[in-house]
Amino acid sequence: MSRRFVIEAVMIAIYGQLLLPKRPVEYRIPYTTVMELYDMKDSPEPVMPEKDDDAHVKQKIGEMIAFFEDPFNKKKLERALIAPWRESPPLPINENVTFVVVNTSENMQFGEVFDPIETEVILLAQRMESPILTDQIEFQDKVIQNGISVQLFDIDDFEFAIEEAAETSER
Repeated sequence: MSRRFVIEAVMIAIYGQLLLPKRPVEYRIPYTTVMELYDMKDSPEPVMPEKDDDAHVKQKIGEMIAFFEDPFNKKKLERALIAPWRESPPLPINENVTFVVVNTSENMQFGEVFDPIETEVILLAQRMESPILTDQIEFQDKVIQNGISVQLFDIDDFEFAIEEAAETSER
């Protein structure tokens, strides 16, 4: 049984260990975060504070963009863009990792408390009944403070999140 997580595309580029889990994982990625990769790659603003780390992450972002632009994957993505909340067919990365891109739709449900991408991540997690995987402490705090009904895992707790899913499904 594959463990599902909702995650922003850039998190996968930043945290390489997310592509090497011990158990099968499916990442549900809002399409807007895939598009955000282009802005991050070409921006003079650093993604990471250290120059070497920033160069490495921007290289990984470029690799992710190339993956999504591959004609076979691009065709799959285009299917998801036909309608709001439509999902792409699975995009396998390796034997344990699969991406599913979702054409999310931000609807200002949470007002100005959350930015549009945060809102899409929350709505996708609620819709898929899947936990959110993030490194954004401020986002985590806002979710908790506003009583939003989603499960959150910090990326530092990734292995724990996978193990918890395995234990839950074995019961």
